[in-house]
Amino acid sequence: MRRALVVFLTLVLLWAIVALLNDAFAGLHLYVFVGGLYVTYAALVLPERPGLVAVFLAGLLCDANAPVAFGTHALLFGMAHAVLCNLRDRLPHEETAGRVAIALLVNFGLLLVLSLFKIGRLPDPAAGWVRIFADLLASQVFLTLIAPWFFALQERSLLLSGGPQSRWR
Repeated sequence: MRRALVVFLTLVLLWAIVALLNDAFAGLHLYVFVGGLYVTYAALVLPERPGLVAVFLAGLLCDANAPVAFGTHALLFGMAHAVLCNLRDRLPHEETAGRVAIALLVNFGLLLVLSLFKIGRLPDPAAGWVRIFADLLASQVFLTLIAPWFFALQERSLLLSGGPQSRWR
């Protein structure tokens, strides 16, 4: 469970960074969502149970200040984690570029599902898709820029915690 705690603490740092960025972007009416980063490393590197614990707790943290029902992020992150765990042997996850590509795809899927949950509450749902596309574009660009650093932070944090990094290495 030490690995789950270490990864969760890195996810708390990511949550704080994204919260500050979203605060800075509020004047531009942009929202950055990096749910793919919350899920990818834990699902590809950690054993299933510690990874799920870290991802689920991070989802609850994201739910604490999101305009969706409490538990939505936790449930979606948990489902994405389960899918990635089942596919990780078939995905190119050893290299950083492969992890970034996987994180981009997961981020796209999670943002699309969250958007489908929220789009019906808008007065004009058709106009909402333009905003969602702008948020998706900003999110994907930010994720691409920060993902290599964040994956290295998570890997280094696990190494510094004293335990083996994963069951495959």
